[in-house]
Amino acid sequence: MPATKTYDYQSIDHDGKRTKGKIEASNELAAAQLLRQQGLTPLAITDADTLMRRDIRVPGLGDRTSLKDLSVFSRQFATMAQSGMSLLRSLAVLEEQAQKESLKKAIGEVRLDIEGGMSLSGALGKHPKVFPALMVAMIRAGETGGFLDSALDRIATNFEKDAQLRGKIKSALTYPVIVLIFTAVMISAVLIFIVPIFEKMFKQLGGELPLPTQIIVNASHTLFWLGPLVIAVLVVSTVTLRKLMAANPAVRLRVDRIKLRLPVFGPLFTKIALSRFSRNLGTLLGVGVPVLQALDVVGATTGNAVISNAMADLQTAVREGRPMSSQLGAHKVFPSMVVQMVEVGEESGQISQMLEKIADFYDREVDSAADALTASIEPIMVLVMGGVVGGMIICLYLPMFSIYQNIQSN
Repeated sequence: MPATKTYDYQSIDHDGKRTKGKIEASNELAAAQLLRQQGLTPLAITDADTLMRRDIRVPGLGDRTSLKDLSVFSRQFATMAQSGMSLLRSLAVLEEQAQKESLKKAIGEVRLDIEGGMSLSGALGKHPKVFPALMVAMIRAGETGGFLDSALDRIATNFEKDAQLRGKIKSALTYPVIVLIFTAVMISAVLIFIVPIFEKMFKQLGGELPLPTQIIVNASHTLFWLGPLVIAVLVVSTVTLRKLMAANPAVRLRVDRIKLRLPVFGPLFTKIALSRFSRNLGTLLGVGVPVLQALDVVGATTGNAVISNAMADLQTAVREGRPMSSQLGAHKVFPSMVVQMVEVGEESGQISQMLEKIADFYDREVDSAADALTASIEPIMVLVMGGVVGGMIICLYLPMFSIYQNIQSN
């Protein structure tokens, strides 16, 4: 008999009343089935034994709607649509359920717009900062085709996989960032507290300092104004570059090309871009979004200007009656495997399924690349940290040899 676990759940009954509690089941799917047998529609099911499963929130900060928020919203919305609950009642429950203030406010305004006669996709489209174009396009297709619940379910799956992808990248970059910060703190501590003690001792003993030691001493003197200056320059440069990228497509394209060509991170960024392109395009085509509109949405949501430019070329090919694969191979960012699989998908009429297989493949590739990157960076970062700190200590002890020689000669 499989082991059971305790799950916290939130649900609604046939009257729309919200309930919460705990339930014993072997997994989340089994817990959801048990709740449905009790006449309840599950909204959220979480492992009660998992510690620290909630995100840390600072009041006034982090109110931006995340992929996780959107995936939960879509999954709950799909569940209520499948249960036959009315659109307005579903939105009222979702508004009450939302944790982020920005999402709660947007859902409330969407509900009011629908009461005024607007379509769901039109109401969501009025909030582009909360509901992305990908989501609006898929819901519009679901409304038109009469399969809104299925579209919402695919939206939730898409956002969940995208969130997992981003989580892998954050995990891969967390270690080197922590090591860099720790190294910077150690260097600053040595320059602020240790170097002045040695400098005072060197002055008392006399003699000329070696060049490496003199550089360390000068760095200690200038740290209090040079350190904040360097940080300020980095912050201003980053903000300026982001504004230039947002205002000038040519700058954005140049920066994104450089990102894809970086020696260590470039292959990882390329696989992420290909995974996102395949997943988004496959999901849009799978719910019946027209090809030209799907390419336009993917170009705006892929997060990389190189892919966006390619989408514009693919739109031109489709308008001229040619298949997408005929133009896909003209862009070096797409490997021959992707071109061939898209071509097979177009010929067999299963382009959305083929694109999802490509996305799954690159998700696994990203996972492997992230693990390999972490494994290769760890020893490099340790060596760099040890080399920097060890080099500083050697520089501080270099004058000791000349002082010792002076003492012997005297």
